[in-house]
Amino acid sequence: MRVFAIPMRTRFRGVTRREGMLVRGPAGWGEFSPFPEYGPKECARWLAAAREAAHDGWPAPLRSRIPVNVTVPAVDAETAHRITRVSGCRTAKVKVAEPGQSEADDLARVEAVRDALGPGGKVRVDANGAWDPDTAVRRLTLLGELEYAEQPCATLDELALVRRRVDTPIAADESIRRAEDPLRVRAAEAADIVVLKVQPLGGVRAALRVAEACGLPVVVSSAVETSVGLAAGAALAAALPELPYACGLGTLSLLEGDVTSDPLTVTDGAIDVRRPEVAEDALRRYEIDDAAWRRRAVQAQEELGGAPLVTDAGAVR
Repeated sequence: MRVFAIPMRTRFRGVTRREGMLVRGPAGWGEFSPFPEYGPKECARWLAAAREAAHDGWPAPLRSRIPVNVTVPAVDAETAHRITRVSGCRTAKVKVAEPGQSEADDLARVEAVRDALGPGGKVRVDANGAWDPDTAVRRLTLLGELEYAEQPCATLDELALVRRRVDTPIAADESIRRAEDPLRVRAAEAADIVVLKVQPLGGVRAALRVAEACGLPVVVSSAVETSVGLAAGAALAAALPELPYACGLGTLSLLEGDVTSDPLTVTDGAIDVRRPEVAEDALRRYEIDDAAWRRRAVQAQEELGGAPLVTDAGAVR
């Protein structure tokens, strides 16, 4: 069990370095990297995903390449243009509604991304549930044509209200990850699209069950992971019966480094479906000795139950 801390190129979700743990089992490496605010119960699903990756492996793929979007953080317009232009992607997800930023900042960032993509490029925005319904309707109207808006509001009722008032398709992200019953999203008519992430849902197979239960088009996204975690996302995207949208798996560019010498980077707007091997020299560069992460894993395991994956000493069983 190895703990890592990799600096981020831009602050993302309030963090400046991405931390987590890697575990190795008979099927390969798994990643456990819940965000700092998550408690043991929520972390248990993240640990279940690592257990699946390390011990069980994933379903057979139906495709070998996954189209991806470039993720544009809440940066200034000039930086957003540069990030988009060098990505090689034809779809961009733009972060909006950043605390401390204005409506004008969001508009300038989205327009810069549109300009960088050029004709035929697709723009989607992600507000991480920050807007109230009236603000969401106003902002989405001002932002113009979008492929979709991801989690413009926090609750299902709010998403449903916004969906009835705008032409922009609505995608549910946090509402899926944290809902005990994913059928609520469909029953509430709150979204046109669901965004699924492997770790928060408990693994590739669990995410496939959620996708089937929702009965809506799926976009697979990352939790800003190393190539180990991204490989699980690629496995989910590869196993879905249909994949109508580019996925949010091109996020390795947000990190200053990786734990492999053969990272899952974007080429020609897509990533390959494969499992990069962890490189010892790369991992050592970012490895830290952090007992707090081991405690988080043990607490998550207690919530999860079943066969032990980690012990207080950090061993994998």
